[in-house]
Amino acid sequence: MAKLDWITEELNELKEKGLYVRIRVLQSSQGPWVVVDGKKVLNMCSNNYLGLAAHPKIKEAAIRAILDYGVGAGAVRTIAGTMELHVELEEKLAKFKKREAAILFQSGYNANLGALSALIKRGEDGVFVSEELNHASIIDGMRLSGAEKVIYKHLNMEDLKKRLEEVKDKKKKLIVTDGVFSMDGDLAPLPEIVELAEQYDAMIYVDDAHGEGVLGDSGRGIVDHFNLHDRVDFEMGTLSKAFGVIGGYVAGPEEAIDYLRQRGRPFLFSSALNPPDVAAAIASVEILQHSDELVKKLWDNTNFLQKGLRDLGYDLGNTKHPITPVMLYEEKRAQEFSKRLYEEYNIFAQAIVYPTVPLGTARIRLEPSAAHSKEDLQYVIDAFEDLGKKTGFLK
Repeated sequence: MAKLDWITEELNELKEKGLYVRIRVLQSSQGPWVVVDGKKVLNMCSNNYLGLAAHPKIKEAAIRAILDYGVGAGAVRTIAGTMELHVELEEKLAKFKKREAAILFQSGYNANLGALSALIKRGEDGVFVSEELNHASIIDGMRLSGAEKVIYKHLNMEDLKKRLEEVKDKKKKLIVTDGVFSMDGDLAPLPEIVELAEQYDAMIYVDDAHGEGVLGDSGRGIVDHFNLHDRVDFEMGTLSKAFGVIGGYVAGPEEAIDYLRQRGRPFLFSSALNPPDVAAAIASVEILQHSDELVKKLWDNTNFLQKGLRDLGYDLGNTKHPITPVMLYEEKRAQEFSKRLYEEYNIFAQAIVYPTVPLGTARIRLEPSAAHSKEDLQYVIDAFEDLGKKTGFLK
């Protein structure tokens, strides 16, 4: 047996169980319609919530930055990689989020790795109190830290209280939660989390990757949505979803952010975000500061799509967000739906299966955007009605 035969065996097993994910290739810019593998299809699975990924003003900002600053930052932030663009973006993000300061990272994933591993370290008298369905980057950030962690059940405040009671004598206690859970579209009960955190003298860290550009005033996120700015310690955000660019950041108290600049490993050991990306992100923030038109359009489209699918009899779970999980339950059925939507209806909507979600909860995750038209979304509703009846899933 060749030493890598086990890889072939595992890949074959994934295919047999309906768990093998086919990675399709885009040949156009992000938008409501895209070219995938040479075929024009309706794009229903992008995180480009506000349609900013190919917005003219943002493209122009990136081009100008290349001409003025070049393509690469050339160094890590702490040596020679901090440009005035980085400082400007951090200041604009802090103002947008109504926080004292912000620190940029190369991605949202890196932001969680860098911040969580710095806030509580191995050997300290500290503990993470982590939501059961937190994103993989949160899990990996806690692993990198090496510190103790306890897990509380999804959205279960009684269980959170129980876990906090168990660790109440720890010097550092950091409650970590997604703001919006990316596979289901449900929201963390942040007001109740804040009450418990204050009762047990715990810090709060919220991953707002899917809240920005969607929730709150002009898309300021879940903390703004619940008006809890002065009661949540850290807000992590990503620039790669609603903002349409790349990068991540953490916003919070000025002294805490300064500490992350000294101890956040991706900030210290990986080159800074490139100038065109930073300039593009600045333009995105400015668009949202100027108008909430795109956020309103996103919600109008979301309500239209979700009502149409629910009226057909589809289970969309407990979503309170544009994330629209069309529950199909069985892994092979979800893969078949995705394949047939693409081949027969020219709709690009990927199946979400284990290990991204638990076995038996497979789904098609649709994501409407502000760039979609009502005609686009009605076409999706009609396709799900037709395919649901053809497959016998809808009676």
